Amino acid sequence: MYSHTSGMEYILAIDQGTTGTSALLMDSDLNRISEASVEFEQFFPKPGWVEHDLEDIFTSVLQTIREVTKHVNKKKILAIGITNQRETLCFWDKQTLEPLGRAIVWQDRRTADICNHLKSQGLETFFQQRTGLVIDPYFSGTKAAWALKNWSEVSSAYRTGRLAAGTIDSFLISRLSAGAAHCTEPSNASRTLCFDLSLRRFDPDLCKALDVPLEIWPEIYPSMGTFALTRGFPELPDGIPITGVLGDQQSALLGQACVKEGTAKCTYGTGAFLLMNTGQKPAFSKHRLLTTVAWALSSDHYCYALEGSAFVAGAAVQWARDGLKFIRDSSEIEGLARSVSSSEGVIFVPALTGLGAPYWDPNATGLFTGITRGTHQGHMARALLEGIAFQNADIITAMEKDLGKPLASMNVDGGASANNLLMQFQADILGAELRRPKYLETTSLGAIFAAGLGAGIWTDLSDIENTWKQDQLFKPHMSTEARETALKNWHQAVGRVMYRG
Repeated sequence: MYSHTSGMEYILAIDQGTTGTSALLMDSDLNRISEASVEFEQFFPKPGWVEHDLEDIFTSVLQTIREVTKHVNKKKILAIGITNQRETLCFWDKQTLEPLGRAIVWQDRRTADICNHLKSQGLETFFQQRTGLVIDPYFSGTKAAWALKNWSEVSSAYRTGRLAAGTIDSFLISRLSAGAAHCTEPSNASRTLCFDLSLRRFDPDLCKALDVPLEIWPEIYPSMGTFALTRGFPELPDGIPITGVLGDQQSALLGQACVKEGTAKCTYGTGAFLLMNTGQKPAFSKHRLLTTVAWALSSDHYCYALEGSAFVAGAAVQWARDGLKFIRDSSEIEGLARSVSSSEGVIFVPALTGLGAPYWDPNATGLFTGITRGTHQGHMARALLEGIAFQNADIITAMEKDLGKPLASMNVDGGASANNLLMQFQADILGAELRRPKYLETTSLGAIFAAGLGAGIWTDLSDIENTWKQDQLFKPHMSTEARETALKNWHQAVGRVMYRG
């Protein structure tokens, strides 16, 4: 299985997420050496706006790498893998590497008007056929158009030839290599609205439609292979190769060993993300799902996936903690939800930042319905968890229609997949089995696999399949009648939050 056997050597994974950064260090036999996580501040300048400070992000990367490498010989690190929040867009100066403003986060909805204008021009089919995506503020392209028009630092840097734009992976590669590389790979590039799935490149026609200059985007490399070498990075020696890069959900797909066509996973993070491996040809959805690149083993060997995303999953639990003050720690939500046997008719629609697939309504807002004098925090906590599962059921239904067959089982991961109440209700409302792996942080594991494949530590995707181990199987117990009634009530609640303007 392993082509590299020379002693204790390591792979470092950097998982740069929406609310924090994690680092994972493993040896080449996949023994976990150490891991660390650091949260950073979220900025909400206006309703619907979400931003990150890129220096905060870079500091969190420094801190986590310092923590996981403090007891090892750093010269023994063979390779680095990066996985990242995907559609979040960064702007920095090519020469100084200084940020030119905050990152505009994937959850941000400020470009809704730009999206509506593009739709009014009849461009939805054009973008869907070229990119596999829908026109929505979620994706990076409209963020670039907005920043070039509204942030003078960004437009000025473009005019003077100093602007670098890209997703988080591009920014981190640039910083880790002291500016030696401005690059990305297809799983991230395919989330910009500027990447043509068939031509496998940033496309001039797509950029023109968005009014975004083609030249601001990074060079595209395969997902596995050498991107750059570390240089001048405080916590690591020079010369360590970055050999694997994947967007976080594609990384979780790889970390879940979903390497064969038809295998699927759901990651419960800030949002919920369902991906199904569709093989080496893109499968275009008729039910408003996304077609995306899963990974590129080489410039001519691409793997694609079908994806549905719910913008709010774990973020709803954070809101219950920080906004509603129901709990002090996110892990307490399950106990509070278990304090009642049912939600007693309370339904929560988690449209706190609009609705994602299959509705794609950026103006939808969150809703609790069914509240009575007898309702208390336990009912609302249970409804909150059930709302996360209901969203995913809608996505799976759309996926089943596209594939023409029911989902048999799904692998689950991410922080909220540790919540047994949520996982059991998810299995019940889907009418399908869920399989939870022993190692839940499969996003980081996917970055380890990508880096190992890129460095030649593993030689084939089949090597990855042999690593997956099950922790728990959740089987559905809900009757068909109860499931249909619950889904009917859910869809009535969703109908109340959809934008009518």
